[in-house]
Amino acid sequence: MLQVSELFIYPIKSLGGISVQSAVVTTRGLQHDRRWMLVNEHGLFITQREFPQMALLKARVEPNGIAVDHHSKSTLLIPFNCERKPLQQFAVWDDTCMGQYVNDEFDQWFSDALNMKCRLVYMPDDSEREVDQRYAKPGMITSFADAYPFLLIGQSSLDDLNTRMAQPLPMNRFRPNIVFTGGNAYSEDLMNQINIASITFYGAKLCARCVLTTIDQQTAIKAKEPLKTLASYRMKNNKIMFGQNLVHENTGTITVGDELKVLSTHQDERFIIPQKPSLTA
Repeated sequence: MLQVSELFIYPIKSLGGISVQSAVVTTRGLQHDRRWMLVNEHGLFITQREFPQMALLKARVEPNGIAVDHHSKSTLLIPFNCERKPLQQFAVWDDTCMGQYVNDEFDQWFSDALNMKCRLVYMPDDSEREVDQRYAKPGMITSFADAYPFLLIGQSSLDDLNTRMAQPLPMNRFRPNIVFTGGNAYSEDLMNQINIASITFYGAKLCARCVLTTIDQQTAIKAKEPLKTLASYRMKNNKIMFGQNLVHENTGTITVGDELKVLSTHQDERFIIPQKPSLTA
């Protein structure tokens, strides 16, 4: 049996994630997931790719808002219902969507913590950013995530990767939303339609991985792994693949321990896993 083993949300894009036991699935993804993001003084979104110190900002969900901790500052609480500024356009990669600056006090807190000028932006409920129509049905939306509302990774896939490396890595390097146990390594590659707690998900496309996976989420230190190892056996069309992006049709609540049912698989062989080399080869 395939079973949900971990759930994660990332309320503020590219900050540290939050492990949760259950999560509400909304029309645009898990509740609170990437509803906020930080932008630079020119209004362009920023991530750990360029600013690894963002990993040191740790968010958590409180009853009235999102709390953010940093070792050098007092905790910041961002209320769910705080007053915000007028709607305006922001870009996330090739997409344009509507968002709101929150307030100057929060901007200063983040600017001091990251040692760079930045501002906090929120995506309100009436801002709808459509998922790439090449991989989804019309009307499917997402938040400030890079492209899709969910990322699915099998624990067996990480276990296999770790046997190929001298130093194993934790799952938080890959920033999934849903982790499951059971099945073969990389079985998520072929999942087309799945069901968790009566919610239908579809495998949209394999997830191309970037330098963010090389950042230690506790220290913000960059290294070469896991991209160096993944490149040796997970390259497709000059991109390194690990995990699968999902879209979905309905809403509800998913919980750690829920069964993940595979209703159909992709007909094409999306990835062929080569024989694993020995570490001493």
